Amino acid sequence: MQVIKHIRRYFLAAALAGCAAAPAQPSPQAMPPVSHTVTMGGIVPLDSCRAMALANNKQLMISRQQVRKAGYQNSQAFAAYLPAIDFAGGYMYNQREISVIGSDQYLPVKTFDIETKSYQFDIVKNPLTGEPVKGPDGQYIPSQVALLPKEALTYDIHNVFFGAITLTQPVFMGGKIVAMNKITRAAEAAAREMHIAEAENVIYAVDAAYWMVVSLKAKQKLAQSYVNLLDTLHRNVSLMYREGVATRSDVLSVDVKLNSAKVDMLKVDNGLVLARMALSQVCGLPVNTVFTLADEDNEGAVPSGEAAERYDMEQVYARRPDLRALDQGVEVARQQKRVAMSDMLPSVVLVGSYEFSNPNMFNGFSKRFRGAFSVGAMVKIPIWHWGGNYNKYRAAESDEVIRRLQLDDAREMVSLQVSQASFRTQEAYRTYAMTQSNLASADENLRSATIGFSEGVTTAELVMAAQTAWLKAHSEQIDAMIDIQMCQTYLSKALGTLYR
Repeated sequence: MQVIKHIRRYFLAAALAGCAAAPAQPSPQAMPPVSHTVTMGGIVPLDSCRAMALANNKQLMISRQQVRKAGYQNSQAFAAYLPAIDFAGGYMYNQREISVIGSDQYLPVKTFDIETKSYQFDIVKNPLTGEPVKGPDGQYIPSQVALLPKEALTYDIHNVFFGAITLTQPVFMGGKIVAMNKITRAAEAAAREMHIAEAENVIYAVDAAYWMVVSLKAKQKLAQSYVNLLDTLHRNVSLMYREGVATRSDVLSVDVKLNSAKVDMLKVDNGLVLARMALSQVCGLPVNTVFTLADEDNEGAVPSGEAAERYDMEQVYARRPDLRALDQGVEVARQQKRVAMSDMLPSVVLVGSYEFSNPNMFNGFSKRFRGAFSVGAMVKIPIWHWGGNYNKYRAAESDEVIRRLQLDDAREMVSLQVSQASFRTQEAYRTYAMTQSNLASADENLRSATIGFSEGVTTAELVMAAQTAWLKAHSEQIDAMIDIQMCQTYLSKALGTLYR
């Protein structure tokens, strides 16, 4: 759109340059064609330009990837319903071995006593008194012991391998998983609507560039015809000057007017080259591509019908992609509130795992892989967070209110946009009707002035004034025709029917 604006500013000085009847001749002083110009065969209609732009526009390519990204995120959120299976493993080197005891141990042994019918420690007794003998440490001395060597309880853990396969199945997460799935679905829908909105912007830019070329092509012919009129007048006045029935001032006045018209025609020629570049760029083609538009020589092609006085705004709201995207934003905010609520609710998760290691202690110390299954459940109940979770919920609630207000404000702006677009379209048709009337008057005025000049009853100044009025009337008619086309496009965009 910025390119179109620059071109419009460039031709502000030549806005009235144009003509209607005489065949156009290329100006020798016009901007030279771009080097390595590529010419496309055939006539290209507006729909083809739109199709090329929609296929080649980089912003649309980005929005398509945004839609794909949102779809992947939606699939990612759905995966949270399903059990997650993970594997973790590792290796560890330990500097030292591990020993259960610090030195060899001697364990007292019990023997079965028939008298007491129980096991009793076999201890050393004094042969004279028959009393148990105590050692220096004050403990009874066992007569028999079992040797427990340190080496038997020393284990080699220099190289340890371990791993685990775990399965986690959410049972109840406070509604968070359901809300996240709804959020991603709404985000995907919003991405699609934004893609449509971007496509409408591209179509509108194509139409603006397309009708700019059509307008400048018509004004190029108009400018050439105006130059031809002035050139004819210049020859006639010069002839009259040589015959002595016109003054030098008359010749100079026509000469100045003729030179000014040639300058304006040069501006239009250069502007047409730039406009074609802009159209090629919008269509995604090299800027040096030149092709013939279907409406270049279709003079007087005005869309039939006018804008309606009123429209069913509910249907307009339902068609507008930007409003549908905002509506999905409200749904996202509502589900984000649900996610915040889930942080205040309990969550239940089932966990199962198979853990293994080498060495293992399942059946003594063994230097090989062995493992075992385990199954459990985990419950998390929030109790007290000093209002943090509650304030998070209230913040999400406020965000939902903001989104709803933004949607309501956008609806009001769309209603105003539709009203303004309808009014502008109606005004464009009325303006075109007025230019038709002015054009008929200007044609008759020029015809009368030309006849009067040929009969010697009208001056060259009056003829030039009639030619200027004729030029203005034709230029205004061209602008009115293009304005109708752009108003129709803008109205269709405002009604949400441009990209269907």
